[in-house]
Amino acid sequence: MARAIVPVAGNLTRVTRTAAAETVYLDWSATAPLRPEAAQAWQRWATHVGNPSGSHRDARTARRVLDDARDTFAELLGCDPGAVVFTSGGTEADDLAVQGVLDAAAPGAFAVCSAVEHHAVLDPVLARGGMTVPVDRDGVVRPDVLAEGLRSAAAAGPVAVVSILAVNNETGVRQPVEDLVAVVREHAPGAVVHVDAVAAFCWTDVARTTASADLVTVSAHKFGGPQGVGVLVVRDGVRLAARLVGGTQERGRRAGTPNVAGIAAAAAAASATAADRTDTVARVEGLRDRLAAGVLAVPGVVPTLGPMAERVAGTLHVCVRGVDSEPLLFLLDEGGVRASAGSSCQSGARRRSHVVDAMGVDPDLGRGALRFSLGHGTTTADCDRAVEVFAAAVDRLREVAP
Repeated sequence: MARAIVPVAGNLTRVTRTAAAETVYLDWSATAPLRPEAAQAWQRWATHVGNPSGSHRDARTARRVLDDARDTFAELLGCDPGAVVFTSGGTEADDLAVQGVLDAAAPGAFAVCSAVEHHAVLDPVLARGGMTVPVDRDGVVRPDVLAEGLRSAAAAGPVAVVSILAVNNETGVRQPVEDLVAVVREHAPGAVVHVDAVAAFCWTDVARTTASADLVTVSAHKFGGPQGVGVLVVRDGVRLAARLVGGTQERGRRAGTPNVAGIAAAAAAASATAADRTDTVARVEGLRDRLAAGVLAVPGVVPTLGPMAERVAGTLHVCVRGVDSEPLLFLLDEGGVRASAGSSCQSGARRRSHVVDAMGVDPDLGRGALRFSLGHGTTTADCDRAVEVFAAAVDRLREVAP
């Protein structure tokens, strides 16, 4: 489909489509489109009036729906049904994991996490006086570096919780979760280990990856469920203080009437995602590589991760030399391509990503950080059109500000 570069106010430009076409959605890591299975489950239960905390027939029906969803997540996340705590999303689940453990711990205890965690973990850790562990140039926490960090932390006081991001939500890089958990068990044996698997569920068997962790977080809208539903796995023996009080729901770990329809939809999406995960990973990896070949062929575009970095299939993170992310995203959006500069929780592209900074990327290069994220619905045509619009946008920005 033909496109034209059209001038707009302020000497910027926009890439406009000269014929009607569907947009290219390459921001799946921010939120995935709702799966049909999730929509069907939502529609079935959204008008049901029973409160699962009640005792009459409609309440028991709602409780059965909730229990079925709990069983589904227990199987997919490798835990007992009683370990599944439903929350309002990944952010609440992460906050509960970090601050809930700290609130239940002895005075003076603190938290440790990597410097590239999602803000839902990083901000509570820092707000409670915790510490971060540095990463290498690919954004990976090395076991020896974590061990040194935990030895230093022990001198300051007891470590109550260590949080590890299974897959980085911006770069898609994998952390060596099992090795890192083993380091925690050796150097901080009293600490609870939390794994944020929000960005991992689409691409990895989270039950296997996080089997040795005490707490695990996932979020429904990342794998085609509705926004507003999260899960925190709390294994036996973990002391956790509720952050929301006022009811006995979720075994007293999170008060509030559960979102029955949303939770049922989340379970349906999780089941569908797990069922086709192997085929999806193989297909999307090929599409990601095709997209990368086109994007990296544009002069001045460099991959953020090194060639040996282990990353999930659905993420392509690059930096564009001499270009700022904000105007680049504007032109991509005008051309029908949806992408992002980093985490969807950042405020636009004006603030450079803390992940890119922690990786030691040159600040001038980091200004042009860009994330394309793919999902099970991405097509070859999507990737090819994204390359076309991207190349035109970069060329035009360099014409304006060489």
